[in-house]
Amino acid sequence: MAEITAALVKELREKSGAGMMDCKKALVENNGDMEAATDWLRTKGLSQAGKKADRVAAEGVVAVSLRKDGKGMTGAAIELNAETDFVARNDLFQNAARKVAVTALGIDGDVEALRAAKTADGEEISALVTNLIATIGENMAVRRSARFTVAEGSISAYVHNAVAPELGKIGVLVALEGAGDQDAMQELGRKIAMHVAATNPLSLSAEDLDPAAVERERAVLTEKAKEQGRPENMIAKIVDGQISKFQREVVLLEQPFVMNPDQTIKALLADTGKELGAEIKMTGFVRLALGEGVEKQVGDFAAEVASMTGGN
Repeated sequence: MAEITAALVKELREKSGAGMMDCKKALVENNGDMEAATDWLRTKGLSQAGKKADRVAAEGVVAVSLRKDGKGMTGAAIELNAETDFVARNDLFQNAARKVAVTALGIDGDVEALRAAKTADGEEISALVTNLIATIGENMAVRRSARFTVAEGSISAYVHNAVAPELGKIGVLVALEGAGDQDAMQELGRKIAMHVAATNPLSLSAEDLDPAAVERERAVLTEKAKEQGRPENMIAKIVDGQISKFQREVVLLEQPFVMNPDQTIKALLADTGKELGAEIKMTGFVRLALGEGVEKQVGDFAAEVASMTGGN
């Protein structure tokens, strides 16, 4: 068998526009024959997929998946991006997102490991996405992944702006530990997940809050107090009070529950724990909002389609 060198793979990639792993596989399948490998990629519909990789993929869906593990549970959330919102309504794309989310139940939140993992059908996630790119014709990527597990308790999920069951624009997971009734805890977690979707807290507790975020807020508040002409010897005390208020606004456990503003999330957990006869502890949450942090391109999609089809 011919040696498949990195230079050979690079040459085929530049020639075909396909992904690196697909090029390597094509060369292996065709004993290093460049022309045969090129034809192999074309027959698989992969020769153009790589050329789309420089196009911004900021649309798509966030998908969630839950699994009961006896007294415990596992939950996963993933973000699968595409270029246009139209693709998010495509059945092939939606089914792929569900497969990625189910596969993520077995991966500890590492998106690179998830891309290399295999679905229940035995297909590697990266290959699944590459084939989807070739079929649908848009750049796509598994961008983020998160997973929680509890040995005893529940994982709850909530999808906001749903485009289909378990798929939407915002996906939230909430992990609760406790020996109480699992179904009741899951319903509680779902309500808290809805709260998280609405309020977008920065951390679970004050201890978890990013010190850099606190210092930025402190700097802004200090400068504001100076501009307002507050006495220099009082500024530090004033800002400390405002920082405490800031923490109550952005820390999940300290936030007023949106369904009952007279009750904080911490109090909600304590009160529900008493009702169920077992302490409930929240061990984590995650909120994935579609396209968060991605710089979107603004363009004329209709014009792009027309240019691709020769204006017909």
